[in-house]
Amino acid sequence: MKINTAEFIISNSEVDKCPKDILPEYAFIGRSNVGKSSLINMLTNHKNLAKTSGRPGKTQLINHFKINNNWFLVDLPGYGYAKVSKKTKSVFQQFITDYFEKREQLVCAFVLIDIRHEAQAIDLEFMAYMGESEIPFCIIFTKADKISKVKIDSHVAAYKKQMMMNNWAEMPPYFVTSATESTGKEDLLSYIGEINEEVFKSNSEF
Repeated sequence: MKINTAEFIISNSEVDKCPKDILPEYAFIGRSNVGKSSLINMLTNHKNLAKTSGRPGKTQLINHFKINNNWFLVDLPGYGYAKVSKKTKSVFQQFITDYFEKREQLVCAFVLIDIRHEAQAIDLEFMAYMGESEIPFCIIFTKADKISKVKIDSHVAAYKKQMMMNNWAEMPPYFVTSATESTGKEDLLSYIGEINEEVFKSNSEF
């Protein structure tokens, strides 16, 4: 699949105010500073579609981007903010949870993980929540250009082992990406394109 058009539609903190369009949605979420905005810009061929910042926690709203006029890419706030108050963090957490539990248009979520680091408890806990809530998701390992191919393979293997130890029957689908080198772009967009075909074919609402 090729992205021809990417248009910002709305930012908000209430699920009820999300677009009413009956189109499939793909949500992107991860810890602060995982490279989410850079990845979104790479996928959509836009330098500034998603706002990038050296300050973690820049994304603090649910952001909808309409792609090719037939699906939505949703940029969600990161979890694990370093420099916001507990009250603010709880508000973010609530509307993230509301989005995942109430948004019927959501087809798949992509949980972003920095490939350079070993499995973090906060990521494992978030994915456990997704599994328990029966929300389909994939893992996107980011910043693959920062380490060698050998380390990438060993880090993915270690992550898989860690998830098995946390009672996962199998590793969710995953992609290894680099926003700098466009690594994984074609595979990720092809995956979304294939799901879209199935969704439009099998669900009369879309």
